[in-house]
Amino acid sequence: MKILLVEDDPQLLSQMQNLLNEQRYLVDTAVDGNRALDKIFAEIYDLILLDIMLPQVDGLTVLKEMRQANIITPVLLLTAKGSVEDRVKGLDYGADDYLAKPFSVAELLARIRALLRRPGRECDTLLTVGDISLNTISRKVTKSGKVLDLTPKEFSLLEFLLYNKNQPASRITLAEHVWGDDFDPFTMSNTIDVHIKNLRRKIDTETENRSFIKTVRGIGFVIEG
Repeated sequence: MKILLVEDDPQLLSQMQNLLNEQRYLVDTAVDGNRALDKIFAEIYDLILLDIMLPQVDGLTVLKEMRQANIITPVLLLTAKGSVEDRVKGLDYGADDYLAKPFSVAELLARIRALLRRPGRECDTLLTVGDISLNTISRKVTKSGKVLDLTPKEFSLLEFLLYNKNQPASRITLAEHVWGDDFDPFTMSNTIDVHIKNLRRKIDTETENRSFIKTVRGIGFVIEG
């Protein structure tokens, strides 16, 4: 699951990004309304966490513009405590939910899970191949019912490949999806291969004598099934 986090407070942005990464969500960030709109119109997200008080373009304007463009990505508004008028406007503009600051970690994660579970998303909740099962809501991966210990990056790679089952994904596509702007092809050229190798070691077994993740020569990787 890929989340866009829009927040202009550097400390809160960093804390929330780390929290979401620990939950194995892919996170893009924006610190103002203009950058948020650029990302929203360029990428597909599963959820947007949107602060209302933003420089350049405020969060309500961002929300209004994306809804006018028929972008239906769920939006969780982050509002100042007691800002009833902003919350009402946000819901009128098409926000799916709101959360007043300061909020607890548990409540934030619960709101995120609730939005990602909404009707119409059930088909994406469980991704499988063979005896491997990935739950996009609980963020757990199991093999024959046993929970696997994957790193956030390994989880994201497996999730992307399962979402695109039978469609080869290039190394650049995988890198852009999992690492985003942090990926530098000049200094991280072997990063994808190393993570794929580690992921294979965790999801494959010697008795199967095969790998779920196949290398496509000259392209990248694919999961077939």
